[in-house]
Amino acid sequence: MVAQSPDCSSLAEVLDRILDKGIVVDTWARISLVGIEVLTIEARVVVASVDTFLHYAEEITKIEKAAMEEAPKISA
Repeated sequence: MVAQSPDCSSLAEVLDRILDKGIVVDTWARISLVGIEVLTIEARVVVASVDTFLHYAEEITKIEKAAMEEAPKISA
């Protein structure tokens, strides 16, 4: 008899867990020289079920608004 180790999961189980709990990869970088913003890189990857995403969408919006308010304003 072949025993399956407890840490092995089928692809369906892994996908089910990802869609249930979700995965968020959020990267944000800003490069400035002498106070002048040269390059901004933003990347956001969200893998989740629609229900999970809608649950957290409001919080994501709050974070984005807070980041925009903290960004320095350039006057003309």
